[in-house]
Amino acid sequence: MNRRPSITRRLTLLFVSASSAVLLALGVVIAASVEKHFEEQDMDALTGKMALAQHTLEQLKSQDDLKRITQLLDNSLVGHQGLEVIVFEPNHEVIFATPNANFPIDLVAASAARNPYRPITWAQGEQNYRGIAAELPTGLLTRTGARSKVIVAVATDIAHHQAFMRSFLQTLWFFVAGAAALTGFLGWAAARRGLAPLRAMREQTQGVTAQQLSYRLPVESAPVELAELAQSLNEMLARLEEAFHRLSDFSSDIAHELRTPVSNLMTQTQVALSRARSADQYCSILESNAEEFEHMARMISDMLLLAKAENSLVVPTRQTVNLAAEVLALFEYYDAVAEEKGLHLALEGDGEVSADRLMLRRALGNLLSNAVRHSAANTTVRVRLSASPNMVSICMENTGDAIPQEYWERVFDRFFRVDPSRQRSSEGTGLGLAITKSIVNAHGGTISVASISAVTTFTIRLPRVP
Repeated sequence: MNRRPSITRRLTLLFVSASSAVLLALGVVIAASVEKHFEEQDMDALTGKMALAQHTLEQLKSQDDLKRITQLLDNSLVGHQGLEVIVFEPNHEVIFATPNANFPIDLVAASAARNPYRPITWAQGEQNYRGIAAELPTGLLTRTGARSKVIVAVATDIAHHQAFMRSFLQTLWFFVAGAAALTGFLGWAAARRGLAPLRAMREQTQGVTAQQLSYRLPVESAPVELAELAQSLNEMLARLEEAFHRLSDFSSDIAHELRTPVSNLMTQTQVALSRARSADQYCSILESNAEEFEHMARMISDMLLLAKAENSLVVPTRQTVNLAAEVLALFEYYDAVAEEKGLHLALEGDGEVSADRLMLRRALGNLLSNAVRHSAANTTVRVRLSASPNMVSICMENTGDAIPQEYWERVFDRFFRVDPSRQRSSEGTGLGLAITKSIVNAHGGTISVASISAVTTFTIRLPRVP
């Protein structure tokens, strides 16, 4: 079973890992520095004794001086515990050696020849040494007249240094382990305290229900790092509240819109069944019922279209559409209705757009139907077409019922009516403008309305090329 990741656990592990790495790196640096210091101390002592040995060997004038030189070397080592010296000829014949001198002759000879005065380390039994070796001239002359040379090696026991380093490293490991544990605890406490605002936000959001969508998180009191999260959650709650209210209003509106035709159907059917009637009377009742059914069918079809549009399921089949031709075709369709009210239908301009012909015709038809229905008698319904390099504008204006400015955005809502007293009419379902907006949005365009001095203008802007 996979455990869910924990921010507190991750932060604690991060603190422990970081502190342990820093302490280990610091310990390695200190250990290297201490080791280097010990080596420098040893080298000071070894080079000093090597210089003394060189000075002493230069005083040799004859073989008789050898015993005196040996005594001088013995005297120079008094008080230097653990310091060993060996002097031997190139043929490995030992001239002088301290009592406990355990030198690997081959190693010393090779170091003196290749890397004189270069520190070397070796182990002899349980003893560990650090030493230097070099070929030094003596005061004796060879048969050729050159000064003879001997190999001198000076070493010191480094057991006490190694014991100190082992103790130091052991203490370091214990300290790192203790510091890691302490840092882990402090990191856990800091993470818990740092994440407390998140737990507070969780507790606050638990109180948000369908009945309390108006609650908002206090952004001002949130830490800087969580202020944006709190603001985003508040914006999400605002969208949910708006959507919930719209859904509630829609449910109420659709119930209200369906109640009237259903009530009419029930009433007419009950009246028809209350007594025997003639065939003509039954036909009249059935025709009335058929009208109600057609109205309900249109409403259901419109709601399905809106639902598809809101879920991006309406995909236009684009083709080049001549807007003037489409508007003139709609004028011809609504000419009889307009003539009854004494309306004049006028078209100005021209333009083409890439769009779905049937969907665009439905959107324009909804606007024209709305304009004809709400225009005052003996006025003009005017459609203006204008084109720019990237956009095509369609403006439809009529003179008649004005729309208050506070309703300019809401006229595109489902079942919205500017005049609440004007309930259901036989001309439409209350979804025409909502469908028009969804069609325009599906084509990547915008739609707006303005109503000034009894002149209402709907403006559609569509991109010429999607």
